[in-house]
Amino acid sequence: MSEGQKRVLIVSGEASGELYGALLAERLFDRYSDILIYGVGGERMRKAGVKLIGEITGAFGITETFSSLSRLQKNYDSIIRCLDTEHPEVVVLIDFPDFNLKVARAAKERGLKVLYYVGPQVWAWRKKRIRTIVSLTDAIAVILPFEEEIYRKNGARCEFVGHPIMEEILAVKGSRGFIRQSLGLRPDGEVLALLPGSRDSELKRLLPLYLEVVGELSRRYGSLQYILPLAVGIDRKAHRALLGRLQDRGVRLVDGRSTEALMAADYALIASGTATLQAALIGVPMVVVYKLFPLTYIIGRLVVNVKYISLVNILYGGEIVKELIQWKANKSNVLAELERLIREETVRRNMKKAFNEIRDIYYDKRPSERVAEMTGEIAGWQ
Repeated sequence: MSEGQKRVLIVSGEASGELYGALLAERLFDRYSDILIYGVGGERMRKAGVKLIGEITGAFGITETFSSLSRLQKNYDSIIRCLDTEHPEVVVLIDFPDFNLKVARAAKERGLKVLYYVGPQVWAWRKKRIRTIVSLTDAIAVILPFEEEIYRKNGARCEFVGHPIMEEILAVKGSRGFIRQSLGLRPDGEVLALLPGSRDSELKRLLPLYLEVVGELSRRYGSLQYILPLAVGIDRKAHRALLGRLQDRGVRLVDGRSTEALMAADYALIASGTATLQAALIGVPMVVVYKLFPLTYIIGRLVVNVKYISLVNILYGGEIVKELIQWKANKSNVLAELERLIREETVRRNMKKAFNEIRDIYYDKRPSERVAEMTGEIAGWQ
């Protein structure tokens, strides 16, 4: 590290946050030639030029977090060493609130600036956290439009910056036929995209269901093609048997490339999460499914205060896409909803109309560029 060099630490916790961190790092390097960026992330952040001090865990839920405690502690220890030895001028925290708020406290104790990117969803659960979040941050960048007012009312410097997924979508070039061919799909006929989540625990619970659904759809719609993009960080070996059986039934597997997979698709079966918004912004009619470890689900029902779990329905303010959660996420229900999409043009048209309204919210935003600007503003570089 040279004297006078600008220094930033970016901390992400799972695949989606790691993507946002990589995009942010690229914009920071574009903006500042003399910047050094440390981070907790994965291969995308490394390729963007970030010096990694820890790897993402993807911990989620009660049991998943327990199983990842060792890595979380190792990452935290590495972060503390970075704060004490490298003295980053700004610590950018991306989502992953239970862990990152602990990091925020450590950063503020050392007199460092903190920017929270993808602010914790206080509107959904643990609303009392908002005072703590505001006290531990210098600025908050949110990705849902209604969050800005919630944070500002509580004294935060907060801005709705848009969603990085929109940037990813706009960066993909080429016709649908070209994209399909690049993914190993036929350019003609219909395609169903299968997105089972970005965590190994999600795949463990959803891949058996996806296998059943594909088996039946293949009998009913012989020409239907299938593509399943595996999220970065997924351990293929842990799911080798189920993934192999899906391939045997004609499912095309690709690493990453979820944006392209959705652009190639006519319909999608998606685990609730960022991918639902991704599909909506692209305009792909979808069915949302999700299964949690039973204890995690029971606790979640007690503490989470939302009517819907998919970002699409939350933003729209109604159930524009069907959500099949826990025991409702079964072969019979999923097939019924997918067939409704395939057969009923009115259902698809209404979905796409709602998706266009959501797309209008995000289309002109450039979140990575704006968060890079905010980083410089709170550091006093501008």
